[in-house]
Amino acid sequence: MAKSSFYDLIIVGGGPGGLSAGIYAKRAALDAVLLEKGVPGGQVALTKGVENYPGILEISGFDLCEKFVEHAKSYGLEIVQQEVVAVDPGLDFHSVRLADGSILNAHAIILAAGGKARKLNIPGENDNFGKGVSYCATCDGFFFRDKTVLVVGGGDTALEDALYLAKITRHVYLAHRRDEFRGSRILQQRVKADPKIEILFNTVITEVKSDAQGVVGAGLKDTQSGEERDISVDGVFIFVGFSPNNQLVPAGVKTDANGYVTTDHKCETTIPGLFAVGDLRQKYANQIVIAAADGCVAALASAHYVELKKASAECRLPA
Repeated sequence: MAKSSFYDLIIVGGGPGGLSAGIYAKRAALDAVLLEKGVPGGQVALTKGVENYPGILEISGFDLCEKFVEHAKSYGLEIVQQEVVAVDPGLDFHSVRLADGSILNAHAIILAAGGKARKLNIPGENDNFGKGVSYCATCDGFFFRDKTVLVVGGGDTALEDALYLAKITRHVYLAHRRDEFRGSRILQQRVKADPKIEILFNTVITEVKSDAQGVVGAGLKDTQSGEERDISVDGVFIFVGFSPNNQLVPAGVKTDANGYVTTDHKCETTIPGLFAVGDLRQKYANQIVIAAADGCVAALASAHYVELKKASAECRLPA
């Protein structure tokens, strides 16, 4: 339960962007609350190993998130485990409606809702979710020890998870629709050097095949020759990007063609006092360090915005 009904700042989402915003908001002496419907950490909490966060050579995603939470709480950030169902902008203040029916108000709101795994929408994908189809190797890889799996994708996540699965499975097929990966060079080198990973360039998956027990294979198609074939696999791990969790983005906020919120250099949206950070915001790359930086920028900008609102004679608080 929130301690107040009116805050300087409400942060919606508890991933690296939201938690970083919380740290900087409290350092700026803002009365702030962070709302998160699940366990703080977001997608990062599902990542087995993080090797590219400055100052930390290697750490699990869960442990890194724990450090974020611990840091934020050390400044006294209020964290409420409650689902936000709507964000309602206003002229004098903004409001969020919670699943329990309560309403919280604030001068500024930072949206840090993150994103979700994108699906291929192929036959057998939805039917076999949890029965061999997965979007998180660190969550489900254990169930495929000494088995054969197919990883789909060519970005950092696909390469990282293919390497992780290669450590515990018998064989890993890695299918990518193009003739080269999009992931970082160091990950590409590791993947190509791993004898348990079989790379299938110019290849898309057309179907997940299954029986009563779950996944038994996958249909593949060569994007250049059009040739189709089936392979036997026990699991299919899909990493083809993320879609922004933009359900809470109010009307009037500008987004791009893919649904990502467009902001200025302060992470402020087209509605004054409403900010967007992390995987929800349109930018060049999605990385933990970038989400954390977004949170810092948005919190500092929010502090300036709140200061101006409080100084304005037109600022009217709710009764």
